[in-house]
Amino acid sequence: MKNEMISDLIRKNRSCRRFYQEYAIRLETLKSLVDLARLSASGANLQPLKYILCANPPTNAMIFPCLGWAGYLKDWAGPEEGERPSAYIIILGDTVIAKDFGCDHGIAGQSILLGAREKGLAGCMIGSVKGAKLRDILQIPKQFQIILVLAIGKPKETAVIENAGPDNDIKYWRDNEGIHHVPKRNLSDIIINFL
Repeated sequence: MKNEMISDLIRKNRSCRRFYQEYAIRLETLKSLVDLARLSASGANLQPLKYILCANPPTNAMIFPCLGWAGYLKDWAGPEEGERPSAYIIILGDTVIAKDFGCDHGIAGQSILLGAREKGLAGCMIGSVKGAKLRDILQIPKQFQIILVLAIGKPKETAVIENAGPDNDIKYWRDNEGIHHVPKRNLSDIIINFL
């Protein structure tokens, strides 16, 4: 894949929720993505985030029911078998290092997902997590706070950005062909000029 401009990667980096599940992702690929997060900014340079990497189908199958997939798509419970992620990166906050993780997990998650897009992969940043269940399944020690789960895989869906309509409705939706539409507010609506 040719090198892309950062603006191209950002435009392509939509939340992907359907994947080619059989497409195997190597643990080394996940490590290279986490390395991008490691090199990213961290509040006070504390670097309190830790990561669990999973590209193992049986463990993936246990992680999957711990996740909430698409709040606006009320009639959709998440990807069906065969369209689920090939890998997960669970972002944890180490409470021994910090009690508050600020926006570190957002910066790390974005770095990971941009790196995934560069590799022809896609992902979904999931904050709706059944934490107690996931902690039990993965035997995560209490010192680690579960912050986010990143679902990673080869994308099986197309997402398009469009301008929010006159009603400023920003709810994403799917059309009859399964295209995922993501309305974005206009630039003129988000820049406030007080000068």
